[in-house]
Parts: sequence; C-alpha cells; structure tokens
Amino acid sequence: MGKNCPNNITLPSHPRNLTCHVPMHIVANCSKGAIQKSQSCSHEEEVDKLNKENAERESSVLLQMDPPRLHPEGMQKEENLAVESCNRHRRSSVQKSSTTERQQEEEAVDDACQRITGQEIESESPADGERKEEHQVSVTEKQEERKNEGEGVVDKNEKEDKEPPALSPNQDEAGQSQDEEATEGRCKGCGKDDSSTPPAPFDHRIVSAKRVGISSYYNVNKNEILGGGRFGQVHKCEEKATGLKLAAKIIKARGAKEKDEVKNEISVMNQLNHVNLIQLYDAFESKNDIVLVMEYVEGGELFDRIIDENCNLTEMDTISFIKQICEGIQYMHQMYILHLDLKPENILCVNRAANQIKIIDFGLARRYKPREKLRVNFGTPEFLAPEVVNYEFVSFPTDMWSVGVIAYMLLSGLSPFLGDDDNETLNNILACSWDFEDEEFRGVSDQAKDFISKLLIKEKCWRISATAALKHPWLSDHKLHCRLQKKAKGTCVSQAPPAP
Repeated sequence: MGKNCPNNITLPSHPRNLTCHVPMHIVANCSKGAIQKSQSCSHEEEVDKLNKENAERESSVLLQMDPPRLHPEGMQKEENLAVESCNRHRRSSVQKSSTTERQQEEEAVDDACQRITGQEIESESPADGERKEEHQVSVTEKQEERKNEGEGVVDKNEKEDKEPPALSPNQDEAGQSQDEEATEGRCKGCGKDDSSTPPAPFDHRIVSAKRVGISSYYNVNKNEILGGGRFGQVHKCEEKATGLKLAAKIIKARGAKEKDEVKNEISVMNQLNHVNLIQLYDAFESKNDIVLVMEYVEGGELFDRIIDENCNLTEMDTISFIKQICEGIQYMHQMYILHLDLKPENILCVNRAANQIKIIDFGLARRYKPREKLRVNFGTPEFLAPEVVNYEFVSFPTDMWSVGVIAYMLLSGLSPFLGDDDNETLNNILACSWDFEDEEFRGVSDQAKDFISKLLIKEKCWRISATAALKHPWLSDHKLHCRLQKKAKGTCVSQAPPAP
C-alpha cells in the first residue's frame, strides 16, 4: 500500500496558471476551450481534494494496521510460553515419576544405605558428613593441579599429594633403607617379608563338576589332611598329567539340595579371580559327594597364628593381614558377591615365613541383588553381624563387621563378643558391647582403634566399605607404618635371646 499511496502522485496545476498568461487576442477564440478547461480544472480540484482525503484516510488505516504486524511474534511468544509451560508440566511429571521410581528402588534396596555404581561399590560412613565435601574439594584441587601441571607450575608438594598414600620402596623419595623396609612391612629381626601375594600357579578357570572319578586325573593323599569342617575334609593331591600340587576339598553331598549348595560355591568361585582369593582348578561329582580341586597353600590358617604363643603378631603384621583381606573383599563386593563367613579359620597363609594370605571357603557366599532382600541364618556366632543375628537384610557391610572382629582379634588375641555360650555371645553382639579397655590394647595405635570403631557399629549403613577401609590411615599411611615398623624392630631386638 505504501507504493500505491496517493501522496506520491503529482497532479498537474497548469490550467489555472495558463488562464493568467494567455494573450487577450485569443481569449475570444478560446472561450469555449477555456470553459472546458475551467470545467476540467474544477474537476481536477475535486479529484485532488478527494485524493488528499483518500490519502489521509489510507494513512490512518495504515497506522491502524501497523500494530497487527507484531501479532505473529506475540502469538509466537504465547505459543512458546504455552510450550514451556507444557514442558514444565511434563518435566514435573517425569521428575515425580522418577522420584517415585527412586523411592521404590530405595525401598527395594536393603537399608545398608549404599549406592551401587556400575563397576565399583563404595559406601561412605554417614557419620562423616564432611567426607563428601572433602572429596569434592579434593577433586577440584586435582583438576587445578592438572591445569597447573600443563602450564608447568605444579610444585613438588602438589605432586606428592597426587600420589597414592601407600608408597612402594622405589617411589619413596627418602631412599632410606629403613623406610623401604617399613613400607614393605619387612622386619629383619622377625625374618618376615611381606612382598605381594603370589597368584595361583595356573590361570583362572571356569569349572563345572565332572561325573567321573577323581582318581582318573589326580592322586589324592587321604592320609595328609590339610583341614576340615562341617563340610568334610581337605586333602593334599597331585595332578597326574602335570605333577601340580593341589588341594582336594571333599564335600559330603547326598541330596539334590546339598549338591545345589556346592554347585553354588563352584559358580561363585568361577567369578572370582584375585590373588587374595583361593582359586578353583577342577571339580568332580559322585553319588555321595562333590570334590573341589583348588589352589594349594601351605602356610596354615591365620587362626593358628593368633593362638600360637610363640608367634608374636605385631600391629604391622595385623595391618598387612587386614589390608589383604580388605583387598579380597573389595574385589568380591565389586563382583556383587558376599562372603558371609569371614573368620580367621577361613583365611590361609601362603607360607609360614611371610604375611601373605588367601581367603577360602565360599560355601556360604551369596550373590547380592539390590532389588532382592537377602536374609541368612548361618555363620559362626563370634563373627556374626547384628543384622544376621536379628535375621534382617544383609549386604556389603555385613562382611565388614567380620573384618572388624578379625582386626580386633589379631591386635589383642581376644574375641570382642565371645561369651560363656552362644546365647551370651549373640546378646553381646546385639548390644554391641565391646571396648579397648583390656591391657592388650595399651600399645595399639589410635589409628587402629579408629579403624575398628568404624566397623563394629550396630547400624550397618554407618560402617565403612572395603574401599574406604583401604583408604583409612591405618592401612594407607606409610609414615605410620614406618613408625610401627621401627617399634616392632625394637621389640624384636629386645626379645632376641642373648648371645652365648
């Protein structure tokens, strides 16, 4: 309309001016034409007037029509607001539904208060409310350190903070032989060498029970008994084809239910491949029993060292044992498997000279499924967690309670909850009645007491996990280990017999 606007049209005005400039001698001759021109001029004036009125009218119309040009944007805003409102409502409904699902899942997960991630199971103690903040701060600091490191501004102390708390002798910058010995856990006076635990002499195997006689493949020495229990006996054996020394665990299983339980043990062991967990080599099934052929270790039970008066376990020895136990349990928990029968009798020493251990006996182990509540009514009374005694749901902290009991026993030689009979023992467990008042704890470090105090807690969701236990200063602070090692050396020298 702007292009067709009458204001842009120029109408001729010459008729009026021509009347003034035409000579008089031709006026008469042009009277008729003048009249016509006069009529034409009046007509043009009327047209000009009408055009002006039309121009004014259309201009007002244009002014009225301009605002509606904004309407599509306004409509778009209203539509956007409507869509956003719809999205908010949708997000709100999704959040509500996800919240409901989360609540349902939390109701399905046992009250161990643990979040399970894809590859790693790490529980935190709710007692340490500040631990999450410290973790976030440490993550931020590490990111800043990486940034500074890229710019070449990281100093020596920051680099040390990024290193693992427990340093190997080669990583220790001090380079002193005493610190190296302390870091390894080696005591020359005692002759103990705690290098890394050796793996099984064979690769991890997936085993199924063969329905043939074991004598076709192995020579089982029925006279050499390595151990025994409610299941039967363990004998030393040798593979005929290779001469490999192994251990044959003969389990009495006559009924289908008993055999299914043993097959569950085989299934569990097929999933476990760790140096601190005994490895399965073969299995055989007969009418009355099932035989598990396993890795052979000759150091005997850890329980034997606790009760042996001639074996003076130091705190550093206990640290070595507990650290390996936690590493094995951490691996099991990452595989969603609970041991549920941890005790010194089920921990074997690789040999009698070093503090290297392997966890055995997975007959009571269970697969942990967060959505399925698991209760158990078995185990050894001294090492049962309160939730087992109360027949409540068990989970990862159930094993950690037993770790706390084992640590207590290794440090003192005493059983924290043992009563005159099983009934009294169970009551002591439910009351969570224990302390460090015995004389045996007089020389024990505060870090060790703190470690045990974070495990022997009645409410399982407050216990630290295996991963958190390995990060505890008692197991990770190499400076503490140096001090304890020097203290142990002094004790060993003082107890050494005088020279003749």
